[in-house]
Amino acid sequence: MCGINGIFAYHAAASVPAEAELLATRDSMRARGPDGAGVWWSNDRRFGFANRRLAIQDLSEGAAQPMMSADRATVVSFNGELYNCRQLRAELERDGVRLRTSGDTEILLHLYARHGAAMVHRLRGMFAFAIWDEVRQRLFLARDPYGIKPLYTADDGWTFRFASQVKALLAGGRISRDPEPAGVVGFHLFGSVPEPFTLYRDVRALPAGHTQWVDWLGPHEPKPFANLAAVLAEGAARPAPRAELRDLIRTGVLDSVRAHLAGDVEVGLFLSAGIDSGALLGLMRDAGHTRVRAITLGFDEFAGTSEDEVPIAADVSAQYGAQHLIRRVSEAEFRADLACLLEAMDQPSIDGVNMWFVAKSAREAGLKVALSGIGGDELLAGYPSFRDLPRWRRYYGPLAALPGFGVLAGMLIQAIAPQFARRRPKALGMFRYANSWPGAYLLRRGLYLPEELSSILDRDLVREGLRRLRPLSSLARSLMPDPLSDCGRVRALEAAHYMRNQLLRDADWAGMAHSVEVRVPLVDFDLLRTLSPALAALGPGEGKTALASAPTTPLPKSVVARAKTGFVVPTGRWVEAAADRSAANVKGLASREWSRLVLARVLNGEAVAA
Repeated sequence: MCGINGIFAYHAAASVPAEAELLATRDSMRARGPDGAGVWWSNDRRFGFANRRLAIQDLSEGAAQPMMSADRATVVSFNGELYNCRQLRAELERDGVRLRTSGDTEILLHLYARHGAAMVHRLRGMFAFAIWDEVRQRLFLARDPYGIKPLYTADDGWTFRFASQVKALLAGGRISRDPEPAGVVGFHLFGSVPEPFTLYRDVRALPAGHTQWVDWLGPHEPKPFANLAAVLAEGAARPAPRAELRDLIRTGVLDSVRAHLAGDVEVGLFLSAGIDSGALLGLMRDAGHTRVRAITLGFDEFAGTSEDEVPIAADVSAQYGAQHLIRRVSEAEFRADLACLLEAMDQPSIDGVNMWFVAKSAREAGLKVALSGIGGDELLAGYPSFRDLPRWRRYYGPLAALPGFGVLAGMLIQAIAPQFARRRPKALGMFRYANSWPGAYLLRRGLYLPEELSSILDRDLVREGLRRLRPLSSLARSLMPDPLSDCGRVRALEAAHYMRNQLLRDADWAGMAHSVEVRVPLVDFDLLRTLSPALAALGPGEGKTALASAPTTPLPKSVVARAKTGFVVPTGRWVEAAADRSAANVKGLASREWSRLVLARVLNGEAVAA
């Protein structure tokens, strides 16, 4: 795990890149890589790489980055982990390749030499990397299929820049901070900035599952190499027999867990009271890790309530023989950490506080790597959205399809039930958006609806932001090709939007702020391929029940029967809603107030009064 960055002055009239800029960008990511730093320049100094290293595989100096191939033809800077490194290494060695290191970075150089851009189809893991081809004088970028690892780019028509963080690019001092209307509007719609946009007009994310070439003509359009919806559609077209579903889930998830335990450092676990992390702990033991350190957050505000994860997590930990670390977090600590938390937040998010504190706890325990149960709800239909969206489409969709009905219904509700309309603002949109899957998803995950934005943002910014973002069209693209089932459609939407733009991004910035690599075995493209024939046949709840029974010793009934709460913190009780003090007791309104505080700090650098 690392922080990577680079500069390529591809235009003949562009100035030679300054080393001060390259190093400023690199060293703003110091927390991503406290174990080492490197820099490399091409002979003409028109291209430069820099890297901050968090040593996980091959801890020796020989595995430092940027890394050059033995023939000096290529150089790589790599952020992530290859979970099939052992298999790839064996293949190369069988073919007579002599490897100089025991880590995964060198593998990329050899795969590029053999396969070029097609190398990405050989990789299992989370990755964002750049390879400079000295012979062909061009740059190759790639990002993993789910977008677990970030990669941001900026091009001014003269010079191309890239880095693992948006704020790192800004730290170089040569990137405009002009706001991107689509990013600002997207944040208010979804509670996170939808890729490829960022808050800044000149910075873009390389989309998940894409590669990109940059040569002396400049950056070429990114090209996709992976499609979540296509995998789901292929699986639905060849469904597995229902009798095989449980064995398929156990075998597939156990294989993913084994792969995600690779490395030369201890691997811990973030343990909630839910099925996903509990099953991972049981499968870690099945994979031979019999003494795992598992971390659970505890809050006095939740004591004695269903939201208190500690008692059940303690039972699960004891059942699987883990060393259970309970970390208490207080409101005072939240207030003390708030400024640092928001400074570390690379792009604004209404979530991430839980990940900040659990990663902080891991670092305090001396852990560099921890597994997380992120992705289980998306993969195995655990969210309420898997029931809600089909129901809304069925009950409200026909009315929402009638021209003008949604607007009239909203006006009527506001007139006869103004209190309800104020407390449940998204309810007004049910008869406007439920006639499509993207519209229903916007209702389920939206922070605000598009028609509300002009009351809180400049009208011209809203108009331009919606024009550039085209939110419903963007959501619809994640359903191409059609996943062929209701659960498949919701699965594709959740994985490509909420999980990618919020959960995975939060895991990256919050984990890296504490120099902790967060691994997600349930977010694995190989696992998705394996399970896709089973997923179409799984109804809401069935997949999670099967996951609970996947360990040799199944999870306790108390975990399976527990109502889903998520891995939560009492932020709503800690952040007072300035506009409406009762908003802290209404989740949606509390999220809106939190979003205001977050955006003010991230976009404007303002102090936040906690």
